[in-house]
Amino acid sequence: MTAALFFRHACRSFPEQQMNSPTGVIIGEDGLARPPWAAQDPLMRQYYDTEWGMPVRDEHGLFERLSLECFQSGLSWATILRKREAFRAAFRQFDPDVVSTFSEKDIVRLMADSGIVRNRAKILATINNAAATIALRADGGLVDFIWSFQPAETPAPRTLAEIPTVSEASTALSKALRKRGFSFVGPTTMHALMEATGMIDTHLIDSHRRGSSGVWRTT
Repeated sequence: MTAALFFRHACRSFPEQQMNSPTGVIIGEDGLARPPWAAQDPLMRQYYDTEWGMPVRDEHGLFERLSLECFQSGLSWATILRKREAFRAAFRQFDPDVVSTFSEKDIVRLMADSGIVRNRAKILATINNAAATIALRADGGLVDFIWSFQPAETPAPRTLAEIPTVSEASTALSKALRKRGFSFVGPTTMHALMEATGMIDTHLIDSHRRGSSGVWRTT
């Protein structure tokens, strides 16, 4: 889920007095400003404070993020995050070389695993994407390929309404990945991946995490 969709969904859960900032950030008991989705749930807060928006530049890590974004499509990120360790166990720590060899027996195993999202189409897409990741090694690899679509500028949203859910760069990345054999990599999903892995910075200007990735200057 993109930051914009996160924010807009989460805002419905907070009383009006908690949303008195014109930018929509919420000041926590520690004095730090966060978006609504990261301000209440301890797990989401830790993810936001330590991981979301930080650069991922290794094949293993990026394949995991790509796979989890695929499973998240149509669901909340909180659901995926709570199941993350189960996903890692089920998909053998998201090692592309292992996942690409999954057979029908593995698919049956995964469909019976209540710890993950049991969606056959997404499971098949993850196995397929593992093979596509391996194929990309001949042309520089998944990391270089995906990061080559980093835009020249990043959004600088001051309000919730200014946070985009898709971009020209995410649309181009989606098309390029599909040509390379990847699936479940739509423009919105790829925009969420770009946000989560530091390729763009969609932290609100007032958030304490703005500029924390080191990829972009603080705006």
